[in-house]
Amino acid sequence: MKTFMKLILAATLATAAPQMAAAQVKGKELQVASTSGTTRIKDIVEIEGVRDNMLVGYGLVVGLNGTGDSLNNSPFTQQSLIGMLERLGVNVRAEKLNTKNIAAVMVTATLPPFTNQGSRIDVSISALGDSKSLQGGTLLVTPLLGADSQVYAVAQGSVAIAGFSAKGDSASVIQNIPTGGRISAGAIVEREIPFTLAGMTSTRLGLRNPDLTTARRIAAAINGYLKTGVAVAENPASVSVTIPPGYKAGLVNLITDIEQLRVSPDQMARVVIDERSGVIVMGKDVRISTVALAQGNLTIRITETPQVSQPNAFAEEGETVVVPRTEVQVDADEENKIAVLQSGVSLQTLVASLNALGVGPRDIITILQSIKASGALQAEIEVM
Repeated sequence: MKTFMKLILAATLATAAPQMAAAQVKGKELQVASTSGTTRIKDIVEIEGVRDNMLVGYGLVVGLNGTGDSLNNSPFTQQSLIGMLERLGVNVRAEKLNTKNIAAVMVTATLPPFTNQGSRIDVSISALGDSKSLQGGTLLVTPLLGADSQVYAVAQGSVAIAGFSAKGDSASVIQNIPTGGRISAGAIVEREIPFTLAGMTSTRLGLRNPDLTTARRIAAAINGYLKTGVAVAENPASVSVTIPPGYKAGLVNLITDIEQLRVSPDQMARVVIDERSGVIVMGKDVRISTVALAQGNLTIRITETPQVSQPNAFAEEGETVVVPRTEVQVDADEENKIAVLQSGVSLQTLVASLNALGVGPRDIITILQSIKASGALQAEIEVM
């Protein structure tokens, strides 16, 4: 690529890195606003013990318009149907069932922290057998279990799906996923998870993006607000906080006060690459040390132009034959020369210049990986 050397020389003239993160999406650069400002502690930490809990259950969806499970291919659906009818006083064990209006499903939900008994939560429905669609179905009473096999909620209601399917003799149409749905507020919480936050005298703040500098800044902000050293950065992922002497408002009020404090989060210089889609995302602190760089594209073009050879019109002997003609062209980009990237050039500037001149995402990814292999890229590369 003949414009590559002009591009590299232009990149070396950069004197200041732009305060932004660059994202390379399908060969077009997306500029993202800087995140170097302050952020509330509430938005970057989690309180120890305040967490969601996953629930799961097995149930039946009825009322389908012939799009349910085939009982011959889904024995668990047939067994569940027989068991449900027996609990309702109907004995069909000796009968041959052939309904397609019922489907076995898995029901999942997330139980938020401090959810009171009697509250409602959303549930997700996913087909387990060979049903074609859950449209128009109703989920029967389904207990939802936690990791301890205890029932924490019970789900029931009409299933709402975001897709549909239609099929004829020679064509079919499917939009989105008709075998998955959702019931808004479809489960009632039957058991609360005990956790007494108000009675605690200390807690830990867990950083969503662990970083030692950020943890230290959080502890300093809390200690500065309370005028005492009650917060300690234990490691990059947690900061311990203890109720200061004389503070009578309790831990809940203390957390409410400190989570509104603002700090400036720090992060490691990192370049994230998705080779499948050509996406490149990088932080503002990524820098390149002095390194020599060159790129040459070897292009070999082979063209076949067969020709027909035949004798003259009045020749007594001869045979018409096809004679192969092959032309080979080699372009090694011999005009490209090696260039030197000076220390301090930002990776954002380099990638922006490469993208502006039409260098493809695959070539940019290869260049970045080569710079990293040479030790000149002062950042961590994460390949997705």
